[in-house]
Amino acid sequence: MVAAAAAMAEQENSRNGARNRGGVQRVEGKLRASVEKGDYYEAHQMYRTLFFRYMSQGKPAEARELVCSGALLFFSHGQNSAADLSMLVLEALEKAEVDVADELLENLAKLFSLMDPNSPERVAFVSRALKWSSGGSGKLGHPRLHQLLALTLWREQNYCESRYHFLHSADGEGCAHMLVEYSTSRGLRGEADMFVAQAVLQFLCLKNKSSALVVFTTYTQKHPSIENGPPFMQPLLNFIWFLLLAVEGGKLTVFTVLCEQYQPSLRRDPMYSEYLDRIGQLFFGVPPKQTSSYGGLLGNLLSSLMGSSEQEDGEESPGDSSPIELD
Repeated sequence: MVAAAAAMAEQENSRNGARNRGGVQRVEGKLRASVEKGDYYEAHQMYRTLFFRYMSQGKPAEARELVCSGALLFFSHGQNSAADLSMLVLEALEKAEVDVADELLENLAKLFSLMDPNSPERVAFVSRALKWSSGGSGKLGHPRLHQLLALTLWREQNYCESRYHFLHSADGEGCAHMLVEYSTSRGLRGEADMFVAQAVLQFLCLKNKSSALVVFTTYTQKHPSIENGPPFMQPLLNFIWFLLLAVEGGKLTVFTVLCEQYQPSLRRDPMYSEYLDRIGQLFFGVPPKQTSSYGGLLGNLLSSLMGSSEQEDGEESPGDSSPIELD
């Protein structure tokens, strides 16, 4: 009897779900017709009204699907209302406490890619999306979402922000290919080594040894201005190569001698010493300095990039989920 009752309840729920979905599809059809006729304002207001109605009825999935399809429709018509509906997608995810899934991350990345790159709405959207994708873990966002954002920004040739998101993804290979393009299209020929050195040092500051190694290996193999190595013609590349080996060994004396021997190369960028101080603390047991030699903008940059390692297991700080330029 119990099994039969459960089966009947399941069938009823299935029928109700089908009816609800059919109702959503009918409403979407009417709204789509309004948009196609150019009644953008009325359609936008109706999307909002129906969204909040579905949410109040405890139907967050239907609400999310409705505004997501509406946002895509408005984007296809070049309407700014699309950004507002995109924010409602996030609201539905947040209030329903939906588990993070690849499909949802890809949907968010799609909406991000369609937004005006210079719009303030895009900045707000990506910050909120990353916060949701962290799942309350206190990290700076899901690595997969960071990767998808990085790929979009790379296509837009926004290399600085693309690099930031690659740093917080697990895609060292993609980061390397982006940096090769960045270096060859925007950088000086004599600075090809500096592009990858910065990335490796930053990955290490985030305790991501595997991505640091992948980005270095891929970049040095693919960059047209770098001859096969190791060893390399550029001393800075040899330093990075030795550093990656030293990190695996964890011997402080090796790290200390290495930094001393390559001082001429390390003076090319004042940030290198700051990165290496942090790497010394993370991998070689070097005690932290009492005071940093940098304040202001550089101090804030280091706090954004490396403050995460103050937490146990290198977890990133929950307070900063916005893209920053890591120059």
